[in-house]
Amino acid sequence: MLKTEMRNENTTHIDKMTTGEMIAAIQRENIIAAESITPELDRITRAVDAIYERMKEGGRLFYVGCGTSGRLGVVDASECPPTYGVPHGLVVGIIAGGDKAIRTAAEGAEDSFDAGVSDIAAYGLTEKDSVVGISAAGGAAYVLGAFSEATRVGALKISLTSNTDTPLEAAADLAIHPDTGAEAVTGSTRMKAGSAHKMILNMISTAVMIKLGHVYENLMINLRPTNIKLRKRMIGIVTDVLGLDAEAAEKLLVENDFVLRRAFEAYGK
Repeated sequence: MLKTEMRNENTTHIDKMTTGEMIAAIQRENIIAAESITPELDRITRAVDAIYERMKEGGRLFYVGCGTSGRLGVVDASECPPTYGVPHGLVVGIIAGGDKAIRTAAEGAEDSFDAGVSDIAAYGLTEKDSVVGISAAGGAAYVLGAFSEATRVGALKISLTSNTDTPLEAAADLAIHPDTGAEAVTGSTRMKAGSAHKMILNMISTAVMIKLGHVYENLMINLRPTNIKLRKRMIGIVTDVLGLDAEAAEKLLVENDFVLRRAFEAYGK
């Protein structure tokens, strides 16, 4: 039996617990989710380096998943443009059932191998691209279909599961599989497995973007002033890096069309 489908002996009677006991029990499981990532760090490192090498040559990063897994990929992909100033389409999240499945469960969609093939093929996948297939159980037909198309064109395939020796891992070039174990509520992989996978996706996209030069020190150098919060953040970055007061920092940004790199260059940084 898959570890993610087993009953958790620590929460067998969670329905009889007080609210405080429930929350404490779930938090203990959350800690297990975070700790499960540590043994995977070398695999995550190799994945980042492989994705980076392809992106340098014009490749893209695709996340493919079903249900919670698909939503996690969509979230990570959608946050790359505002965070790092990269174009939409550099990191792409594909979820079984299409965008409507982001809000409304489409559980049956994960069983279509052919849809996985056609959905990713629509993006004109090439050998420069990287595909991260996300599936806690590791056997979603939809994701395997996407991997099949990736194999056909020679794209990199990385599996992200919470079980070992799965069909998805067997089809991958690189496999990441944090052992999150049995869920607090049996089979509810939106919990520990989903939490671990979210952290790993954060690691992958963040490290790739840093290596591509979209971060200066630990600052988001390609921010765009699309709202008040981000405008203030950009002013704060200039004051921190150049030692200017807020008024002078804003003036410098205005003079350089609120482009941080240009502002730094104009100041001689």
